[in-house]
Order: sequence, then structure tokens, then C-alpha cells
Amino acid sequence: MSTLELVTVALARQPQEKARVAAFLESHQLGMDEDVTHVVIALAQGGIAGCAGLAGNVIKGVAVDERWRGENLSARLLVEVENLAMSLGHFHLFLCTRPYHLERFRRCGFWPLAQCDDIAALLENTPSGIRRYCQQLGRLKQPGERIGAVVMNANPFTLGHRFLAEQAARESDWLHLFVVREEASFFPYRERLAMVRAGVAHLPNVTVHEGSAYLISRATFPGYFLKERGLVDKAWSGLDLQIFRRYIAPALGITQRFVGSEPFCPVTRAYNQAMHAWLERVPMSAAPVGVIEIPRLSHAAGEAISASEVRRLLRAQRFASIRERVPESTWTLLAQRYCAEVA
Repeated sequence: MSTLELVTVALARQPQEKARVAAFLESHQLGMDEDVTHVVIALAQGGIAGCAGLAGNVIKGVAVDERWRGENLSARLLVEVENLAMSLGHFHLFLCTRPYHLERFRRCGFWPLAQCDDIAALLENTPSGIRRYCQQLGRLKQPGERIGAVVMNANPFTLGHRFLAEQAARESDWLHLFVVREEASFFPYRERLAMVRAGVAHLPNVTVHEGSAYLISRATFPGYFLKERGLVDKAWSGLDLQIFRRYIAPALGITQRFVGSEPFCPVTRAYNQAMHAWLERVPMSAAPVGVIEIPRLSHAAGEAISASEVRRLLRAQRFASIRERVPESTWTLLAQRYCAEVA
């Protein structure tokens, strides 16, 4: 075997390398997610022998040419990409892969969190990450027999979101509201979190939780190793809901999860269906969590209120229509952000 050289590529500064890495991954039946910012490449005689990508705190696109398998190259790539992540300020790392690769990544210092059938498995680079997170959640546990949960993106927070929170709070002794933490949305995470906090401030039995890596966003789910969109969605929902039922719900004593009905988006509608399966019916050691679907709040014209419609209206600068669909707290934030247009 020839000598290997490991190099780190920042794709924004070396865009020509992106196509080269993408072609290598494609030859191994893998895709390249758009959020990958850096790639560690193993070069042998000018060609790519292996690579490992990084998107924030998620390792993606780990592949080794078959001629180099058995040479411990995967481990070397993972060590290098972990060092890269730490240099960028990411210490808690995640990796998603096919279940038949689990043992390979275990040997490299990753611990399984959840597995969705034979489709996908999620791992993290610490044996205590999820335990520490649950301990933090446990300090916010509230007494009661009916402990509810809502998970929302709130992009932005609409009257529909407020209606869902109000209905869930009414049917719960205490409600835990989680805001998905990712920056792939139209509105930045901090703005969405502020909207939610302001929008439910009138509800005395609600705790608003900042999102975490254990609430998996569909927008940032590492589905590069799954070619079919249906499999990506199935893996995302299965892993996300297992983590919720196995870890998050017991930590807070959650007995029921509320969700709005979904008349528009087929992906969200499929997620709601998966919620019934994974939280209520699939056998596992954790207790079932009841799923309660709340019918969507409708606009005066009879249309269900949706965040996607508000974003469309915002792009069209139809501010009067937006104001009819969002609470005053959201409108205030929008007016501050788009003050010139609103004025």
C-alpha cells in the first residue's frame, strides 16, 4: 500500500473539492448533505482513499475505498474529524449510520442512542451524554398525573401554535414545551424561542425548554446514507420518537404528547402517524406516551393557520394578512425585524 496523507478541506474555501468528494461518496452509494462544511480526506497517490465530513456537531459521509479496508483507516479518519470538530468548538458529536456498521463505530468510541429497524442507528461520542441531559431535565420535573409535552419548530409562532399550547395546557397538570433547535429555518432559533416564550407567557403551567441535539430536526437529519426519501423520513421519525419515549418522557414524567393535525404537509402528517406507533404501540422498556391530536385552528376564511402560509405572506409583504394569523407578541417581533416594510 502507498502512503496515506490526511488533509482537511474547508468546502467554502475549496469548492472544487466538493465535487470530487461528492463523486467519491456517490461511488459508495452515499450522498453529500448540503450542510457539510469540512471534510477530512485520505489521499493515496492523488486519489481519495477515504473521507469523513463534518456538519456542525454531526459527522457525516464516512467512507473508505475497498482497497483500504482493513487498514484502520476509518478510525484514523474519525480521530482526525473529531479533532477538527473540537478545534471548531464542537465537543459533543453525533453520527448516524446503517445498523450493520454499529460495531465498527463502537470500536471508534461511539455509543448507540437509538436504532430504527435495519434502516438507521444514531450514536454519540460519549457514554454519558443522554444521561446528563436527562438529569438536567429531571430538575424541571413537575408534580401531576397528566404531564403533557409539545414539540414545535414555531417558524414563526402563530395563533395556531398558541391554540395548540393553550389546549394542551388545559388538558395537563403541567406542560413541557420544546422548541426544536436548528438554524435551517426561515427564522433563527433564538427568534423562534423568543416568540414561543412570549406567546405562552400567559399560561401558568408551562415550561418552555430550549431544544437540544436529542430532539432531532428533519431539516438537519443526516440522511446521506439513505437514497430513498421515504426511508430518510422513516429513520428520522423513528430515531427521534424513540429518544423521546426512552429518555425525555421518563425524565420529566411525561404521560401525553400533543400535536396539531396536519392538513398540508405529507411529511409532518406521516410523522404524526409514526408518533402514534412509536410512542403508543411499539413494545419497549419505557412506558407508552399517549398521543393527542388537536384540530388545527382555522382563519376567519376557513383555512387552517400554518407557519408556512405566514412565511409566504411575509415574502409577499402582505403584513395585514400576517397580523391576522399571529399573536401580538409575534407581530411585535416581526415589526421590529421588518420595521421598514411594516412602517
